[in-house]
Amino acid sequence: MHIPDGYLGPRTCGFFYASMFFVWYVALRHVEKKAGIRQLPLVAFASAAAFVIMMFNFPIPGGSAGHIVGGAVASCALGPWAGVLAMSTALFMQAILFGDGGITAFGANSFNMAFAMSFSGYYIFRFLSNSMAGGGGSKKIWLAAFFAGYVSINIAALLTALELGVQPLIEHDMAGMPLYAPYPLSITLPAMVVPHLLFFGPVEGFSTALIVSYLVRKNEQFLIEPKKAKISPLWALLFILILFVPLGLIYSKTPWGEWGTDELKTLLGYVPEGLSGFHGMWRGLFPGYAVLGVGPFAGYIISAFLGSGLIVFFIYLLGRLWKRS
Repeated sequence: MHIPDGYLGPRTCGFFYASMFFVWYVALRHVEKKAGIRQLPLVAFASAAAFVIMMFNFPIPGGSAGHIVGGAVASCALGPWAGVLAMSTALFMQAILFGDGGITAFGANSFNMAFAMSFSGYYIFRFLSNSMAGGGGSKKIWLAAFFAGYVSINIAALLTALELGVQPLIEHDMAGMPLYAPYPLSITLPAMVVPHLLFFGPVEGFSTALIVSYLVRKNEQFLIEPKKAKISPLWALLFILILFVPLGLIYSKTPWGEWGTDELKTLLGYVPEGLSGFHGMWRGLFPGYAVLGVGPFAGYIISAFLGSGLIVFFIYLLGRLWKRS
């Protein structure tokens, strides 16, 4: 679901950057004033956890692969603006450090996985948790979070399919040949939507339910009795997840729509002119989560520690700035 550089035309990239700059500004102001500094450890955990779980790729029938996102986790427990901030930070670190998702497409990727997933997940979660009759509070939270994760990732997949699929219509040369993403909506919609409805959606829902049911309890503790709230079990869980991230390397097939120019030429027989000019313009400081001098498994673990650590440090700095102001 990470759109690489070159797959979206300049007008599309500019539109989503302009939209997200406004969203990021509002999110920062909202989290600073209303969410409270006490909740920042949970925001940091949700962001770092999203970063790590997106490193777990697994195959689907048809020869492609994908991963869960975690876009609804922070929003269900902490609110949609905190979710936007958490997911945008994770996506930014992925793009800058590891070239996972394009720099030019960062605005669009953030719109799909940070903004759309956070807000749809939050309101689905709130509606379902409030509308379920009777007791069983923990069960209601689990079910509401499951459907929030399931629906939100499918909304993000649909948006990604639409953004890629309209490129041949709005970005083409005089002969009508696509300049950027080459596949029309008739291909992008089933290719993106069907796997998420059948495979990635249920996995996203299950993981969202597990994490949110715990985070909701922790968030209530932070707001009511902050001195008694402990987040150490969450960091222990994140540490264990990082140790298992090499499982994401077992299946190395490129997810649909994230091909390099060589793969695309094999599929199409050519590379669109505009795409070839932008693709690979930024490969990241550690391209493909590879660390020089170590093997792929160790490099993947180091990348997970590095990325999640920088996310936590970035959100900690925000908290310090807000505390001073």
